[in-house]
Amino acid sequence: MMPRTLLLLLLLAWPLTSVAADTAKVPRPQVVLETSLGAIVIELLDDRAPLSSRNFLDYVQAHFYDGTIFHRVIAGFMVQGGGFTADMHEKAVRAPVKNEAANGIRNARGTVALARTADPDSATSQFFINLAENNFLDHQDNSPRGIGYAVFGRVVKGMEVVDAIAAVPTANAGMLSDVPTTPVRLKSVHLAAPTP
Repeated sequence: MMPRTLLLLLLLAWPLTSVAADTAKVPRPQVVLETSLGAIVIELLDDRAPLSSRNFLDYVQAHFYDGTIFHRVIAGFMVQGGGFTADMHEKAVRAPVKNEAANGIRNARGTVALARTADPDSATSQFFINLAENNFLDHQDNSPRGIGYAVFGRVVKGMEVVDAIAAVPTANAGMLSDVPTTPVRLKSVHLAAPTP
């Protein structure tokens, strides 16, 4: 007969294993960026960056990004969008979110992170897609210079579109530099249809 202590341990462990297996099967949300150069699909890492992912989804579901542009493009570094219209009008944004750069996700090629000012907790609607291994943007420590930029997603389809955006000619536009001379528009940004 099985000792009572061992039986109790087995019974306690069984439901935890079951719950963990079920959790692993939950698909992460995906967002489609329909740009003037093609479609990009981003998978949100909402289990690792819940605040940043929720913030981005809130803007998506409000159709905030529709009609905005990639307003800052630096080949070999990143492409940034989510804040300006084609006539370079900066859109009004929601309250900023807490920086989640300490989540352990690196600013690797194809990852998506929230843009911000020098204030670590100032990120709102703007995001950027890394074109290279931008390790210097990763979390180093909790100082203002070392806190890093929070990665919350990754490109799962359309990286060739991101590279096409990176190749467009740029110039200065008012106070901004590295602005595409022909606007790269975000025509529609929406949740991807769930896979069956």
